[in-house]
Amino acid sequence: MKKIAIITFVFLSSFSFAQEWQTNFEEAKKIATEQDKNVVIVFSGSDWCAPCIKLDKNIWQSEAFKKEAKEEWVLVKANFPRKKANELPKEQTEHNRKLAEKYNVEGSFPLVVVLDKNGKVLGKMGFKNVSPEEYIKMIHALEKK
Repeated sequence: MKKIAIITFVFLSSFSFAQEWQTNFEEAKKIATEQDKNVVIVFSGSDWCAPCIKLDKNIWQSEAFKKEAKEEWVLVKANFPRKKANELPKEQTEHNRKLAEKYNVEGSFPLVVVLDKNGKVLGKMGFKNVSPEEYIKMIHALEKK
């Protein structure tokens, strides 16, 4: 019984450290307004874009980014997978397409767009082969422009 309690505790506590990626932009803006945070949208091709995959592995999954994101931003992932096995629901695909029409007209992947809580673009950047700490600084620099 003690083992089950410990396993349950470890499992549930791991969720408190996980960053929450929103998939609905309107919901993200609402959260950003409530928490007085900026929004970071990541346009990604999770199963075909090598720099997107590297950015996810090296930056988004890093403890430094998770910690900073929890404190500073509301995260939105606009994913554009190509493989049938990774296909998103039609509503999500349409939602991501509309987001791209507004914030990723150039069709860049990956693209990180930093917005204020009202949806005004503060800056954009793509993949950079830097440490998580350096990437965090670059996101903050976009907020200050």
